[in-house]
Amino acid sequence: MRKSLPAALAALVAVGALARPPEVPEAVFKRCATCHGEQGESIAEDFPRLAGQHEAYLAKELDDFRAGRREGPMVRMARGLTDAHVAALAKYYASQPVPPPAPKTELHDVGRYLYRKGNPWSGVPACKACHGEAARGTEKLPALAGQHAAYLEREIREFTSRARTNDNEVMHTVSQKLTALEVRALAEYLASLP
Repeated sequence: MRKSLPAALAALVAVGALARPPEVPEAVFKRCATCHGEQGESIAEDFPRLAGQHEAYLAKELDDFRAGRREGPMVRMARGLTDAHVAALAKYYASQPVPPPAPKTELHDVGRYLYRKGNPWSGVPACKACHGEAARGTEKLPALAGQHAAYLEREIREFTSRARTNDNEVMHTVSQKLTALEVRALAEYLASLP
């Protein structure tokens, strides 16, 4: 029994080390927290929530900003980040708890219908086909559940106008078929999802 106690303690320490959340990267305080919050909860609805987003997706988006494939204020913020910085930031924000969702609005049911079934009359496919039944996305596609409605609306408009310079083809085709009301309904529905 005594010989197995040190082995058991070592196993517990190893498990504890694996379960420990990643340290807060210095870049969070120097570059990210002002807009996205220390834990990725975002300080305003204009900025995306990063908490709980897929690690691979966050790293890809940071890489796209660094390489100029995606434009906007983040290009300046991503400038000078090393691969190690990108990996640490993506891992950290992906590990943060997802903030609570927004309350349901009057457009909730319209948004839910569009998300799940699309609009067969205008040719809009169901969003769930790519972003998943619960809007949690994949490693290549963003989680949309719980994202700020204002941010989602802006991104859809940017896809429509091709102001969003990365990942544009599929979303441009879909977004240009959406009416302003449908965009708002989708954004409000997605914001209300846990």
